[in-house]
Amino acid sequence: MKIDLNLLPLFLAVAEEHNFRAAADRLGVTRSAISQGIRRLEDAFGTALVLRTTRSVRLTEAGERLRDALSHPLADIETAFESVSAENMPRGLLRIAVTSIAEQFLSGPLIASFAQANPYVTIDVTVTDEEFDIVAAGFDAGVRLGEVIEQDMIAIPVTGDQREMVVASPSYLATHGAPTHPRELVRHRCIGWRPAPGVAPYRWEFEENGIPFDVAVEPQITTNDLRLMLRTALAGGGLTFAPEETFRPFVEAGELVPLLGDFLPPFPGFFLYFPQRRNMAPKLRALIEHIRRSKPH
Repeated sequence: MKIDLNLLPLFLAVAEEHNFRAAADRLGVTRSAISQGIRRLEDAFGTALVLRTTRSVRLTEAGERLRDALSHPLADIETAFESVSAENMPRGLLRIAVTSIAEQFLSGPLIASFAQANPYVTIDVTVTDEEFDIVAAGFDAGVRLGEVIEQDMIAIPVTGDQREMVVASPSYLATHGAPTHPRELVRHRCIGWRPAPGVAPYRWEFEENGIPFDVAVEPQITTNDLRLMLRTALAGGGLTFAPEETFRPFVEAGELVPLLGDFLPPFPGFFLYFPQRRNMAPKLRALIEHIRRSKPH
């Protein structure tokens, strides 16, 4: 392996500053020189050393190994270079931040089959609906609705188009009747969702004659847990609103009744997103390929 040792101080500056501009100022070079130098180093190793977005910079697992290796005697560095280089077999810790409503991703089979196919990858899934910079927080990728993914991210579809669904149990409808238009929801007991404490409940979104609108339902029960919404609706606690995939098995079993379907058009579904494609870590590339094979057509 031929490595330009002059690039190592650039890498160390980035590793310590966590910022390309600060590393450039420290070394008295341009930001472009830092960026090009890191890219050359990554090309030499054949794997990404740094994950960067317009908002943050952090080291990959390979980058962390290189940073640690450079603190050792020079006799160890050649061995360290070999350990940093890309391997054919995916391995290491793969951290993913997933929204709680991505039912198809979180249902179990996709993650289980990926783990079985990649025994040397350790998978850590954090289910969260908070919006944050996944790179700065140390995640390799995230899964969210396409409409809320930052523009500087690369995104691949995990699902096809989705639809929201309003549902209630037969027992609730027998007592309270069924709404025929979204404006009637304010007269019903509703079970709402919010992403975090202190955040207003999500407004239920509809469309009529091609014109989108939303309804503030003022839910009697509010939670950030999709499972609690589902279980409360099954128990006759009121109407609730979530992606169709969440409710489909219970609708098919007759335990929940879909409502207001004419006002709920399809929309782009869930995507796996990540900061860059060049010199991608084998563990992330393996996940992307697995999702593409598993995605229904």
